[in-house]
Amino acid sequence: MSKVKHIVEIRYVVYSVSVPKLWTATLAAHRMEVRDAILDTAAALVHERGLRAITMSEIAERTGIGRATLYHYYPDVETILVAWHERHVNAHIERLAGLRDQPGIPAVRLNAVLEAYALIQHRRHASEAAALLHRDEHARESQEHLHDLVRGLLLEAVETGDVRNDIAPDELAEYCLYALAAASSLPSEEAVRRLVSVTLAGLRPAMT
Repeated sequence: MSKVKHIVEIRYVVYSVSVPKLWTATLAAHRMEVRDAILDTAAALVHERGLRAITMSEIAERTGIGRATLYHYYPDVETILVAWHERHVNAHIERLAGLRDQPGIPAVRLNAVLEAYALIQHRRHASEAAALLHRDEHARESQEHLHDLVRGLLLEAVETGDVRNDIAPDELAEYCLYALAAASSLPSEEAVRRLVSVTLAGLRPAMT
């Protein structure tokens, strides 16, 4: 075998092995970008016109893709909105988990997580879309994840004596999440922070 032919064959092998991997990564990134664009477009249209006023054709046109391409990703508007909601909720959970994992005493981290959660509730618009999306299976799983996150912090704060130990942490976690859900109807962020303070007061050890 000549030296030139040997080099050509080596290059062919390297090309045939490495390019498909690069192509796969590029294709996956492209698909993610298209999905994100579709979800962002649908959310913007719902905000502008309401849940019942948008169509797949409109989403495709605003996104800048063909209808066939859109249907390749999602079968209908509701599926698109559920996917958007999952992405939105996951981002909130990641933010709360980041606050939980910061250095510092448990009581301070608990305060930060509960305040952030209450502000998220306050900024969430009560709408037809929200009512629909908060009934899906992912929403229930997310609520369970939130419960576990808060419960874990409560257990840490019980150990340091900052949270009462006469009530089960599971019950206290439910108390926190249900109490702070009321933040969605409060008129201002100042009112939300007052609600957080009242909620935290209910967690403190009873005076002897």
